[in-house]
Amino acid sequence: MKPNKINKVFEITIDTLYNKASGVIEQARTTAYKQVNEALVKRNWELGKLIAEEELNGEDRAAYGASIIKGLSKRLTTAYGKGFTKSYLYSYVLFYKNNSGEIFQTLFGKSRKLLSWSHYFALNQEPNDEAREWYEREAAEQNWSVRTLQRNIGSQYYFRLLASQRKDLVRKEMAELTAPLQNPDPTEFIKNPVVGEFLGFTADSSYRESDLEQSIIDNLEKFLLEMGKGFAFVARQQHIHTKKRDYFIDLVFYNYILKCFVLIDLKTSTIEHQDVGQMDMYVRMYDELKRGKDDNPTIGILLCDDTDEDIARYSVLHDNDHLFASKYMLYLPTPEQLRAEIERQKAIYFLKEKEHDENDSE
Repeated sequence: MKPNKINKVFEITIDTLYNKASGVIEQARTTAYKQVNEALVKRNWELGKLIAEEELNGEDRAAYGASIIKGLSKRLTTAYGKGFTKSYLYSYVLFYKNNSGEIFQTLFGKSRKLLSWSHYFALNQEPNDEAREWYEREAAEQNWSVRTLQRNIGSQYYFRLLASQRKDLVRKEMAELTAPLQNPDPTEFIKNPVVGEFLGFTADSSYRESDLEQSIIDNLEKFLLEMGKGFAFVARQQHIHTKKRDYFIDLVFYNYILKCFVLIDLKTSTIEHQDVGQMDMYVRMYDELKRGKDDNPTIGILLCDDTDEDIARYSVLHDNDHLFASKYMLYLPTPEQLRAEIERQKAIYFLKEKEHDENDSE
């Protein structure tokens, strides 16, 4: 057999073997995701049941019930991580109450498709039983992402559809508006930090970010600390929990000269209005939850690794540009310094990747 024919046969064999191997791997992953999700959903339902059965009726005993929740949250958080705050525990109770009795028997049965815990967490927002059941059914049948479900609940999609005489137009509009929210990544569920904590992993951003993002954030942390202008490291991937979802701030510092917290978030795409709003929310929440009485207002810095775009900075001080420029900017890196550092780290990262590829090919 001629060399060219041998090579072609060899490539076909490898392709066939690769396709079969990929099928085995993907099937195993799907099974694993399904089993982990089922265990997580069941755990949260059972915790909700335990707490609900302990709840005491009557105003005279409400304070006692709240005290029990607070104490339980503290001990569970110490032992198992951040997934057991008071608000989380109350969400488990609500999940149980929304899915109690015979409904639970079908929740894990073949007659009812099991959604992810993040979906059920979002469904807790809908107080109307009929609407909630409809959203759940549609999410399962239409494969809605969590973000699509959240948007549809928030925009009253069920009630608008019910009241409309042109339901096709309402459905079409919804599909168009939520198309960008439909995440095709099959590993999204397992990357959820709540799932990581459930499996016993420590909080680690390495499995939540791309390698490039991770490299940039790693070195920005060092960059700011080495500047020597009062920066003290506080946290990475700082968890902020609201009633609707979880957020993670990339880097948090405290500047002991300025006497304020500095929050940094990195975006891998062009900064949009919702990113600005999200940073403003981080700043407000940090001022409410973390800021001491002698601290100055929190500063938020929003970065974009596409540095053809401007690096944007947003803060509660945006209404006082003079104070920001005359005092705060003496100790904060300039946009030019941040831009140069990001570009430098991107160049280093891609150089390392090139060297790695060259070594692998030898």
